[in-house]
Amino acid sequence: MKIAFLFPGQGTQTVGMGKDLYEKYKEAKEVYEKVNKITGINISQISFEGPEETLNETKYTQLAILTNSLAILEILKKENIKADILSGLSLGEYTALIYSKCLSFEQGIKLVQKRGEYMQNLVPKGNWKMAAIMGLEDGKVEEACKQVKSGFVVPVNYNTVGQVVISGEQKAILEAQEIAKQMGAKKTMDLKTSGPFHTEKLIESSNALRKELENITFNKFETKVIKNLDGEFYKDSDDIKDILAKHIINPVRFSKTIEKMLSEGIDTFIEIGPGKTLSGFVKRTPVEREIKILNINNINNLQETISYIKENVTS
Repeated sequence: MKIAFLFPGQGTQTVGMGKDLYEKYKEAKEVYEKVNKITGINISQISFEGPEETLNETKYTQLAILTNSLAILEILKKENIKADILSGLSLGEYTALIYSKCLSFEQGIKLVQKRGEYMQNLVPKGNWKMAAIMGLEDGKVEEACKQVKSGFVVPVNYNTVGQVVISGEQKAILEAQEIAKQMGAKKTMDLKTSGPFHTEKLIESSNALRKELENITFNKFETKVIKNLDGEFYKDSDDIKDILAKHIINPVRFSKTIEKMLSEGIDTFIEIGPGKTLSGFVKRTPVEREIKILNINNINNLQETISYIKENVTS
């Protein structure tokens, strides 16, 4: 068995996420308490009680999802369940960096707190939106965006086969969605995000984060991590500060990430955190061998996953 942990990004949040794990497992509760203390934000209350409008503010969303994933990881650590390879979508990459020991828990929490604040507060004025285009080839989505006349829109998240997220001005997104449908897209879906993420419009956020990154110490990786920028493994010699600063304004290549994991022999994918978005991406990827896809976002599927891994660990 070769295991990959996948960590979700912004847009997967729901009020109440993680509450059952917090109440049952002291390891999870301790993570939430540590984050509350480090940030001065009651992230457990915002996660468990909302309101939704507050949870959906980028400065809280990113911390809430990160904390949820880290809490689950602590429970898995106690059960001695480990990953061979890690990756996360956008924000989720920070969860991977913390788990890999490249980034310390405290510095990782503080960095994501700042990242969320910058991505919320340093967004240029305008009506911004992100949407997923489904059932259309990458090249056609790129062409649809180029045809838009009403404003700024670009492809930003290459998620999986037949799914690309576009980001930009609201009018331009709507026009791109219509063009994509005319080109044969099966479906388009608006995302729960609040800015033109992974585009040049966030250059101010990127520059602010770059300054923050100068104060961060990065360590050697204890577990392999695949980066969003190019779908390749991080190396200890990489300029991680530069990569993470660029991360905010560059597309996410998650489809390449999945392909890389498969080429490395991963047969068990475990998505850790709210939602099942990344599991869906893996399911849509053509695979010529049998793989297992698991999710952990509540007590029931946590226990099911632990049982499955322990029963099959020798296979």
